Amino acid sequence: MIVSEVGAPPQLRRGVGRRSAGFVIGLLLLLGGLAASVLLGSGEHLSAVDAWNSLWASSDDLAASSAVARANDIVFSQRIPRTVLGLLAGLALGAAGALVQGHTRNPLADPGMLGVNGGASLGVVLGVFAFGAASPWAYMWFGLAGALIAAAVVFAFAIGGAGASPLTLLLSGIGLSAFLTAATSAIVLSDVRSLDQWTYWNVGATGGRGWDVVGAATPFVVVGLIVAFAGGYFLNILALGDSVARSLGSRVGWIRFSGVAAVAILAGAATAACGPIAFLGLVVPHLARFVTGPDYRLSVPLSALLGACLLLYCDVIGRVLGSPGEMPASVVLAAVGAPVFIMIIRRRKLVAL
Repeated sequence: MIVSEVGAPPQLRRGVGRRSAGFVIGLLLLLGGLAASVLLGSGEHLSAVDAWNSLWASSDDLAASSAVARANDIVFSQRIPRTVLGLLAGLALGAAGALVQGHTRNPLADPGMLGVNGGASLGVVLGVFAFGAASPWAYMWFGLAGALIAAAVVFAFAIGGAGASPLTLLLSGIGLSAFLTAATSAIVLSDVRSLDQWTYWNVGATGGRGWDVVGAATPFVVVGLIVAFAGGYFLNILALGDSVARSLGSRVGWIRFSGVAAVAILAGAATAACGPIAFLGLVVPHLARFVTGPDYRLSVPLSALLGACLLLYCDVIGRVLGSPGEMPASVVLAAVGAPVFIMIIRRRKLVAL
C-alpha cells in the first residue's frame, strides 16, 4: 500500500523528518568546515580576521600593504586549493565507501579492499622509479592509472563462473591488494629515491597540492559521483539478493560493473590526489545509514556529504594542533576512526546492512 507523506503513520513521518534533518545538519557542518579550512591554518601567523579581510581585498589594498598581499597569496594559492581538494576527496571517499559496502554486502569493507589503494601506491612508485615523476600533479595521474587498472583486474577476476558476487569481489580485491603491496615494497626497498617520494605521497594529506591537482581530480570525482548517486536505486534491488534482482529484470553484472567503476574512479582520484586516507570510507557509511536507514538512494549522497565534513574538520584539527607545523589529515582521521571502527564491530545493530 502506498501512502502519502501527509497521511503517513507517525513513525514514517518521524523517519522522513530525521532524514531531512540529517541532510540539513550535514550541509551546515560542511559550510562550517569550508569556512574553517579557509580561515584557519598553521605555519606563518595569519589570524582568521586577516584571512577573511584578504578575501575581499581590492587591488589597491594589495598594492598598499605587503601584509595584505601576503595574506591574500596564502589564502588563494594554498588554503583555498587545499579546501577544494579536501571537499572533493571527502565527497569521493564517502560515496565510494557506501558503494563498496553495498556491493560487497560487508559492513566492514572500504574502497581499499577492491585494490584501489594498492593500485594507486604501485602506480605512484612506478611513476617515480621508471618515469621520474616528482610532483603532486604527476603522482595524481600515475596513481589514478594504477587505481583504475587494479579495479579492472579485480572485476575481471571476480566475474569468473556465474558472475561477480559480493564474496568474489571482496576476495579478489584482498588477494590483489596483497600482491600490489608486495610489489610496491619490493621497488621502494631497492630504490632510495622512490622510497622518499612514495613516503611523501603515502602520508595522506591535502596540503602541498595546487590548483593543477584540483583541476585533474575534479572531472573524475564529478563523473564518479553522478554514477554513484544514480546507482543507489539499483543497490536497493541488489540488497534483495542477486536471484531476486534477476527475476525483476535487473542486469546484475552491469550493475556491479558500474558500481566497481564508480568506486575505482572516486577512490582512485581521491587516493591519487591526496594519498591513502584510511577509515573515512569505512566509518562514514555507517553514520549515514543511522540517519537514512538501508535506502541507498539517500545513504550514498549523505555518505558523500559526511565524508567531506569529516575530512575537512580533521584537516583543520591537524593544522591547529600541529602548529607551527601540522599533522596530516590521515593521522587525525585514524585517531578518530579507530575507536569508531571498534564500536562498529562491537555493536551488531550498527553494522547491519
